[in-house]
Amino acid sequence: MYIGPIKWEKVESNGFSKAKPHELHVPVLAHETISWLVRRQGGRYLDCTIGPGGLASRILDRTSPDGMVVGIDRDEEAIAVARERLKPFAGRAWLIQGNFSELKQHLQSAGISEVDGIVFDLGVSSAQLGRPERGFSFLTDGLLDMRMEQGAGQTAAALVNKLSEAELADVIYRYGEERYSRRIARSVVRARERRPLGTTFDLVSVIRDAVPASYRHGRIHYATRTFQALRIAVNRELDVLEHALRDAADVLTPGGRLCVISFHSLEDRIVKQTLRALSGGPDPCLSRLTKKPQTPSERERRENPRARSAKLRVAERLPGARHS
Repeated sequence: MYIGPIKWEKVESNGFSKAKPHELHVPVLAHETISWLVRRQGGRYLDCTIGPGGLASRILDRTSPDGMVVGIDRDEEAIAVARERLKPFAGRAWLIQGNFSELKQHLQSAGISEVDGIVFDLGVSSAQLGRPERGFSFLTDGLLDMRMEQGAGQTAAALVNKLSEAELADVIYRYGEERYSRRIARSVVRARERRPLGTTFDLVSVIRDAVPASYRHGRIHYATRTFQALRIAVNRELDVLEHALRDAADVLTPGGRLCVISFHSLEDRIVKQTLRALSGGPDPCLSRLTKKPQTPSERERRENPRARSAKLRVAERLPGARHS
């Protein structure tokens, strides 16, 4: 759905847009990303995962007075918050609710064929984790939903109550890299025979009983990998990533930069392999600027625990590269 130029009426989305700027999601590696992405005033930029608008506001501030950002997000609530947050930049931002897998079409709807920089901040935002009813967090109780695009597709509850034990174990292992995936899947199937699992705490309780006692007190929460796996499966996050990265490279202007922030190994592997493919061979279109990913400073990891696993990779469009 095309949102178009930002209109500055008061936005209401179940109260979500009332959040104050300091309460919103803090983007990880923001300083580093903006330093790589923006090299001059002005220009057009694409934020493929705009979320609450944290990175977009920094881009617009840095490119003042006439820089422009097109922001895409699947989450209707995120679009509402970004619209509110970007009020100071009226006329310089276009917000589009949609999937970055269709970024070319979204740019076309905004009347743009090329941009000077593109950023992907992958994964789930703090704002989404902080909404219990969205079902992303294992720390608060809520419906087992996990859909980034509300009202579309299957919920996490549908998956855990419908998949066979083998299918569920495969999802948890493949997308969560969870070593106890079979034990967890077996416990889920047994639990749902008594009653369907409908809330996050329903699932957390099953996971807790399935894993060894020592695993419950490890470095990360024992439900982390299972919740990650289900979120990725529900939203098909990895299915469209390579295609989107290739389209992103194709719409960059010569010298334009692509920045990708990932939070787990599966995402980073796709990003790494795709950027390597686009920068190699007889007809490369990109040059990789970060041979190894940039990671957060110790201070950022200390102040924002969410940053601990973040990796930033950057590439630049080569002059004369042909468009696909």
